[in-house]
Amino acid sequence: MPPGTDAPDRGDSGVSRLAGSTSPYLRAHADNPVAWYPWGDAAFDEAARRGVPVLVSIGYSTCHWCHVMARESFADPELAAVLNDGFVSIKVDREEHPEVDAAYMAAASAFSRSLGWPLTVFATPTGRPFFAGTYFPPEPRVGLPSFRQVLDAVREAWTVRRGEVEQTGAAILQALAASRGTEPSEEAGVPSAEELADAARALADQEDPEFGGFGGGNPAAPKFPVATALRFLQTPLVREAAGGASAVADRALAAMAGSELRDPVEGGFFRYATRSDWTVPHYERMLTDNAQLLEVALDAGDDETARGVSGFLIGVLQQPSGGVGAAQDSESWIDGARSEGGYYARDASERTELEPPAVDGKVVTGWNGLAIAALARAGSRLGEPAWVEAARWAADTVLTTNVDADGRLVRASLDEIPSRAPATLADYGQLAGGLLALAAATGDVAYAVRARDLVAECVEESRMPRPPAGGDPVLAAQGVEAPAEASDGDEPSGPASIALAALDLWRLGAGEQWRRIAEQIVAFHGRRAVAQPLAHGALLRAAAGLVVAPRQVVVVAGDADDPLVTAGRGIRADVFAVVTPAQSEAFASAGFELFEGKAALDGRATAYDCQDFACRLPFTNAAELVASPSSGR
Repeated sequence: MPPGTDAPDRGDSGVSRLAGSTSPYLRAHADNPVAWYPWGDAAFDEAARRGVPVLVSIGYSTCHWCHVMARESFADPELAAVLNDGFVSIKVDREEHPEVDAAYMAAASAFSRSLGWPLTVFATPTGRPFFAGTYFPPEPRVGLPSFRQVLDAVREAWTVRRGEVEQTGAAILQALAASRGTEPSEEAGVPSAEELADAARALADQEDPEFGGFGGGNPAAPKFPVATALRFLQTPLVREAAGGASAVADRALAAMAGSELRDPVEGGFFRYATRSDWTVPHYERMLTDNAQLLEVALDAGDDETARGVSGFLIGVLQQPSGGVGAAQDSESWIDGARSEGGYYARDASERTELEPPAVDGKVVTGWNGLAIAALARAGSRLGEPAWVEAARWAADTVLTTNVDADGRLVRASLDEIPSRAPATLADYGQLAGGLLALAAATGDVAYAVRARDLVAECVEESRMPRPPAGGDPVLAAQGVEAPAEASDGDEPSGPASIALAALDLWRLGAGEQWRRIAEQIVAFHGRRAVAQPLAHGALLRAAAGLVVAPRQVVVVAGDADDPLVTAGRGIRADVFAVVTPAQSEAFASAGFELFEGKAALDGRATAYDCQDFACRLPFTNAAELVASPSSGR
């Protein structure tokens, strides 16, 4: 062992530093012989003290190849000894620290075009990445060195050619900074209706004509749902101006719902299919996918699929605390061995005899916002009050648990213990959107007020939205920044989430300033979005909401089962709110002008059908409301 590289212990108490983590992924590595550190300054300080490089290993709880590399390498005492001797090792849950993941993924693109998880990054003690890859096997394979070979090569380079290593790290940081400097401009304005229709047609041109969804041509190519793009295609603007493109979303949903991508027993969708015909799924089931696909099913009128997904979200992912867990694993124990997908191959009766795959019970703030919105809207539309109550339960949990000592949102919690990671911009926007949907479904204005406060925290100090706590403090101190992009991954991006929440605030009558905020965000990113619609579905959905006058239906009724409420559920509208007379007054008093003057006429349930805040004469008869000319929009 070279001088000055004494191997560290597992912690001051001899207990793994990961054992008390709020991440199930980190907890799963707590018993490794590797002396893991969680993400934070302490690991880099220790690397500087010892004069060794840092290994940053990034993954998540339901990642199959993360499990594989953990079993093959991180549980191997010999490899662990190599790591402990020559490196400081950091384990990161990408779902808890998305900014860290994004920054290192961008850096890793300099070394490999094939990226994914586990993400394996080597950095200097000052945090500069100088080599990266993904999964490395225990023995060399065609095109892949063994993990031991990688460790030996990195250590040799660090020992013999440290100057070159430092230069590589500096060059990568410069490249990342340069990429952030090429930002768009809001001068081009919000895309027009025609431009958005063209973007929808461009998306439709990417449809797989044989199996539905996006892609095709290569039967062995993976297929993802891309729910953000599907939801843009289902907007009123696209349905009216480019109906053929809108049909692509409906066909994609039907293809996925009838394929192996959907679990026929428990109703949830798997992450993606490894083949273009939606077969051979990657069996993890993610909250982000299922929450968004519930909304897609709802807008497509596929009640059966919507009911199945709702059942999965509530029956499988929702935790005893009320929050909704992040995902369900692809692997489970069957006959004493780990099996990927074996549980899902069994029918309902056979499953009862098996232990189901583990659920990552981490309650991610923004992802719960997506679930809250989906369950609240679906419950309201399909007359399922239990779903709305499940959404309320999740919202109350997040608002009380996923906060720090100052009451500011954090990224996640586990077992009702908040993470130290700050909430992202997407967390704020997605949670705000969920709370606004819940307010409309329950008539409880407190959720709308809280949503308004959350969005305000992100926009009050700058022209472009920023998370109140700023970025990750460790990355910021090291000068490592994540790409400043508004493109979607498997969820709406941060800027798009804030724009959508601001748009919903405006639709509820919170004031024109919220529309201006949405316009500003969309104008800033709009040119790139229309040019790359598959990657910017959420932002395009916000843009579509800005160029079409909103349809708002408010039903004031003392009984949620009133026939007028039932009739209103069948109307396509941007806002569908059911409130009691007292709740309507509370909304108006809190500054939501859509509800001003909305009362139950002569004590009877009354529906107000509005277009861009101009309301027709109120309805007290369900048949007249259903027969109204605009009710089929």
